Amino acid sequence: MAEITVNTPVTRPSSSLVTLTHVLYAMHGFSALMGLLTPAFIVTSFLAGWPSIIAVIINLVKRNDVEGTYLESHFSWQIRTFFYALLWVLVMGLLVMTLVGIPVAWVLAIGVGIWVLYRIVRGWLALLDRKPIRV
Repeated sequence: MAEITVNTPVTRPSSSLVTLTHVLYAMHGFSALMGLLTPAFIVTSFLAGWPSIIAVIINLVKRNDVEGTYLESHFSWQIRTFFYALLWVLVMGLLVMTLVGIPVAWVLAIGVGIWVLYRIVRGWLALLDRKPIRV
C-alpha cells in the first residue's frame, strides 16, 4: 500500500512570540544557573526559583497563541522539562525518607540538574536557529 502523508502548513509566529520564547528560556536558565552559584541544587533552584515558576505559568497561558508554529514545540519542551523535573524531585524526596536512599537521591539530583541544563541549552539553540525542537 502507498503511504499517504499530509503536510500541515506551519504558520510563521509573530516576532513578539519569538521574543517571548527567548525570554522564557532566559527565565528558566536563570533559575537553573542560580543552582550552580548557590548551595542549592540546579534542579531545586530551577523548580523553586520565581523566574522559572513564572515562565512555566506563561508557557501554559500562552500555549494556544503558538499553536501551529514551530514555537509550539518549544513551549511543550519547556513545560515538559519543568514537570518532569518536578516528578524527579518528588522521587528524590521519597528516597530521602529512607536512609538507604539518600546517596541515590544525591546522585539523582545531580543527574537531573545536568539534564535540566541540557534541555534549556538544546531548546534555546534550536530556537536561535528558528527550528522546532525535536524530542
